[in-house]
Order: sequence, then C-alpha cells, then structure tokens
Amino acid sequence: MRYDRTKDPQEHLTAFEARMNLEGVGDAVRCRAFPVTLVGPAIRWFNALPQGSITTFTDISQSFLAWFTTRIAKAKRPINLLGVTQKHGEPTRKFFDRFNDECLEIDGLTDSVASLCLTNNLLNKDFRKHLTTKPVWTMQEIQSVAKEYINDEEVSQVVAANKWQPSNPSAR
Repeated sequence: MRYDRTKDPQEHLTAFEARMNLEGVGDAVRCRAFPVTLVGPAIRWFNALPQGSITTFTDISQSFLAWFTTRIAKAKRPINLLGVTQKHGEPTRKFFDRFNDECLEIDGLTDSVASLCLTNNLLNKDFRKHLTTKPVWTMQEIQSVAKEYINDEEVSQVVAANKWQPSNPSAR
C-alpha cells in the first residue's frame, strides 16, 4: 500500500487505518508507520511539514487530506449513467462492460435507474426490446439476459465475417 498522489487520498487513509486497526496499534505507531506508505511527491510533502506540527495521527490525517484534496474522488451520481451510451459500431459486450464499470462507481444506484439508463443507451434493438418487456429488472437479471444477447451478437459477427471471406480455391 503506497500513496504517490495519483489516487484518492481518502481511500489510502481508509485502507491504512483499517490495517492499523487490524494490527491493534495505537496513535504513536500510526504516526511512525504512515510515512512508510508515502512515495514521490507524498513523502516530499511529509518531509516538508514543520517540526512539531504533528502530535497525533489526527494531525497527520487532516493535513494529508487538506494537502491532497484535489485528488479526492468526486462522487458520481446516477445521472452520470446517462452519459454512458453505446457508440455506433461498438460491440454490446464492450458497451455493457463500460456501463457496468460506471455502475460500480455510483453509490446508492438502484436497479430501476440502472435498468432504465441501460435500456435508454443501448443500440442493440433486440436486447433493448427485451428489456422493455418488464418494468424493472435487477442488475443480476440483466447480466443473465445480456450474456445471451452478447453471445448471439458475437456469433452473428463471426458468421458474417466468414461469409465475406473468399473461399479457398480447390487445389488442382
């Protein structure tokens, strides 16, 4: 577990505190152990702290978060899913993977909102039509149905590609 300023400092701090809680260590050990997790610009920041400015781990935590606050991940809202649309010519599998990745970033996302956004942004007409047969799908149900449509699409692409390949002339 290393922090180099490129990730969310809150996540790093949370992971560090979880590890320290697991080890059952106190404030003094946390203060000595935290700098070991820092590299690059982060350790330079720590080394530049004024002498005596840190007396508790709370001091380090607050200072760390204040300094690296621009790297704190911004919360994503369900409305963000409306921006995840299937591009023309994009395979359904690739779109569905991007959509699922975005869903994982959204706290409190309900199945009904995810289902609605997926249906709205999907170009695969057969899959979209199937999703409209029921008012609300759970994401687990959608995953199961998606497998069928994605497999059908991929098989159709292979078959179509094989039709357009010139057949091998017979050997004379």
